[in-house]
Amino acid sequence: MSVSFKTPLVSRTDHCLQHTDQRMGNPTMKPRIHVITLAVDDLDRALAFYRDGLGFRTEGLIGTEFKGDETIPDGTTAVFHLDGGLMLSIYPRSELAKDAVIPLTETKPGEFSIGHAVASRAEVDEVIAQAKAAGAAVTDSPHDRPWGIYSGYFQDPDGHLWEIIWNPALDPAPS
Repeated sequence: MSVSFKTPLVSRTDHCLQHTDQRMGNPTMKPRIHVITLAVDDLDRALAFYRDGLGFRTEGLIGTEFKGDETIPDGTTAVFHLDGGLMLSIYPRSELAKDAVIPLTETKPGEFSIGHAVASRAEVDEVIAQAKAAGAAVTDSPHDRPWGIYSGYFQDPDGHLWEIIWNPALDPAPS
């Protein structure tokens, strides 16, 4: 059984996984994520927001010795070490576009959200308040959702959308 963030309990059977394995053979890409990189307009501002405002652990700016130019991306980034081994990286938008060899485009907030599960309704309220105090824009104050969760949304200074979620069917790992 797995738990969805949008419904208190969602039952899934193993036949879905078997069907996928049968169609794809043994895929090289495994169903996991190690690093999420957010494109930011101002690296120092984003570093201060996540490190000082939200309290995320980091060594600060790294990769400063790798200088870029018009076509080669600069290596300066910051990485935050999250629970469970996940890393959140912030990287200048222009440098990420060069690194991925894609056109530099304008920010499009709301294309995805990052979910942060917490242990209680009160903790949802506390995290939203902390983010607001750090400079985030609260887009939807915490409230009960029809599908059984309590959550609220904020955008970081670069417009990345975060949903802070309490789901009574989910037991988030302790920090």
